[in-house]
Amino acid sequence: MKTISNHRRNMAAKAVLLCSTLGISSPAFSSPFLGAAENFAVLGASSVTNTGATTIKGDVGVISSAAMAGMGSVTLQGTGHVADPATQQATLDATQAYAYLTGLSFTTVLTGQDLGALATLTPGVYSFATSAQLTGTLTLDFAHLSNQSFVFQIGTTLTTAAGANVIVLNGDASNSIFFAVGSAATIGTSSQFAGNILAQQSVTLTTTSQITCGRAIALTGTVTLDTNKVSNNCLNGGDLGSARSDFGSTGFSGGAITQTPPTAVSEPASMTVLAVALLGLAGFARRRMPG
Repeated sequence: MKTISNHRRNMAAKAVLLCSTLGISSPAFSSPFLGAAENFAVLGASSVTNTGATTIKGDVGVISSAAMAGMGSVTLQGTGHVADPATQQATLDATQAYAYLTGLSFTTVLTGQDLGALATLTPGVYSFATSAQLTGTLTLDFAHLSNQSFVFQIGTTLTTAAGANVIVLNGDASNSIFFAVGSAATIGTSSQFAGNILAQQSVTLTTTSQITCGRAIALTGTVTLDTNKVSNNCLNGGDLGSARSDFGSTGFSGGAITQTPPTAVSEPASMTVLAVALLGLAGFARRRMPG
């Protein structure tokens, strides 16, 4: 146990050192919950690639120095960032948000159930031990309550069928929706998604799928786009012809996660999550502490 504890402290120290080297601060929860990541609609680690006429409202960023591909056919209502301080800070903040979300105590286990086959859900923390599937329509109802959140903790993959739909009802500016995905998320053809996807590896939006009122964030891998629409702020009915609303919550990232406290996780343990992501991207992954 002492060796593990020392390992965590060393990893956390390296993360802080890396932050200092990059000239950015270590993330801390404040308003907004996503920190610098709130400015982004699409955020990738290794790459962001696009095919076809895609429209994005919000910033687009990639933390690696590789250029984003296919951006010439993107209509961007925001700023593109490549390996700059804004992208680095956004990745740190998104990584800490992911660690926080996955550390919450769940209220309902949905392992093995299709999200589209459920009755209308009310705010809570919903857990899938492995993969999650959405076929048809998922309805999320905030019931006019403030400071409420939907958090979906998904152990491996999130996949939606073609034409899947997420409908959000009766929200306000303090509400939020997060999908914390353990590996990869794939949004099926012509799906209408809502909420923030924070995937440990990759996010793929297949042809003509949309995230209206939300974000696609890949913490260590790539975001792949194909003739999509993504909006991180749905003022004026989505501004992308969706006629959808986020009720002033800035892409369902409003307020704090209040209904369930996180499980006890020490600061070194949470920093280890950041260290793994950052050290891997910066080339430190090969330096492993002895077990």
